[in-house]
Amino acid sequence: MMRTDFDYIVIGGGSGGYAAARTARESWDHVAIIDGSENLGGLCILRGCMPSKTLIYSAEVLHLAKKGADFGLDIPQAAADMAKLHQRKIDVIREFAEYREGQLKSDRFTLFRKRAKFVDGHTIELDDGTRLTAKHFMIATGSTVSVPPIQGLKQAPFWTSDDILDLDFIPQKIIVLGGGIVACELAQFLRRIGSEVIQIQRSPHILKETSAQAAACVEAAFRGEGIQLYTDTALQNVSHEGQQFTVAFQHAGESITVEAPYLLNALGREAASKGLGLEAAGVETRRNGKIRCNELQQTSAPHIYASGDVAGPHEIVHIAILQAELAAKHASGRPTEPIDYDQLLGVVFTDPQIGSVGLSEAQLKERGIDYLSADYPFDDHGKSILMEAKHGYVKVFAERTTGTVIGAECVSKDAGELIHAMAVAVTLKASVRDLLKVHWYHPTLSEIWSYPLEDIADEM
Repeated sequence: MMRTDFDYIVIGGGSGGYAAARTARESWDHVAIIDGSENLGGLCILRGCMPSKTLIYSAEVLHLAKKGADFGLDIPQAAADMAKLHQRKIDVIREFAEYREGQLKSDRFTLFRKRAKFVDGHTIELDDGTRLTAKHFMIATGSTVSVPPIQGLKQAPFWTSDDILDLDFIPQKIIVLGGGIVACELAQFLRRIGSEVIQIQRSPHILKETSAQAAACVEAAFRGEGIQLYTDTALQNVSHEGQQFTVAFQHAGESITVEAPYLLNALGREAASKGLGLEAAGVETRRNGKIRCNELQQTSAPHIYASGDVAGPHEIVHIAILQAELAAKHASGRPTEPIDYDQLLGVVFTDPQIGSVGLSEAQLKERGIDYLSADYPFDDHGKSILMEAKHGYVKVFAERTTGTVIGAECVSKDAGELIHAMAVAVTLKASVRDLLKVHWYHPTLSEIWSYPLEDIADEM
């Protein structure tokens, strides 16, 4: 007979959901995973991190090939073969997806390929009518594309990030709505494969989650590559007639209208919390639909936990995994500690990339922390100059009295790799003097960190 009573039920089989199930299985024998999506794997593997970075990297190789003359190379022609690019993405994703599917389908768990909703605090009902009960639950349903209330947008047949990641042709011209991480990464990808790109951002800068200084570096790179970037706008309406989209907006006191045959809505995502019957379980949500959690990921119903995009506060896959593992350990009575978001690590995969860790300068000022800072530009650094990677800088923040590194920012080629040197420092509470004991090899991109570290040490 099929088991219907479990120790722990996870709703959602993405990276966070699997991490919760795996961790719960260390303590309990009866763990179930509910996932009714068409394909197993979750957002990161199927429609997020892996496919986007696969395509972005191919576009970077193409971009460098087109700049061959800058490196003393004669490359007569370089162009995207979208059919092959698309197939490579499929092949790369398949390997990750098949591995995750095997993990979810292993005999360690009971997998239900259905959708679920709560009927009470300890019971869920699947869409075939089956009812399951559990002592503890994890909600890890992720997020979906949001459609802000802009006149005409909901009725327009716009593309989402899913559509861009599944392209097998090059759009001649496209309008990108939004200036967040997804919008910027995909706008630059589209431009580099050969599309004419018009990007419209409502805030004064793109990438408003980052510093204005970092955003300005990326904006300069975007405009240098030919992206028609409008910032500080007020979107008025979207219309679609025949084969053409029209977007009207206000910018710098003027009314502007742009047209293109394709439109990407990249104005954000929202928590996938609808339809879960959360009210029946006593689980509260915030106004934005995210599930309200405490520092141990418990919802307003303490035996029900949530993690990842559906809970926040950061929509990053490694945070979803950390939250899920924390929650499962807490549910099973094992000792654990809340996540320290003051050590938060973030990466934006534009070119230049943006890497950040720890407290930002804005947070330091807001908290009244006495700190020292120093920076150094990549256009005066040996390795970046010979790589023609001169956009950007590194910046370090340290406590004034102890020199302990409490934050850092990097805008550069491969900033996502470089920032991990400072992530180790922030997590282990190393001082600038500790880091200056490191052998910073020359010539490398990484050695640039030694310059602001020396400046702070000299100032102490």
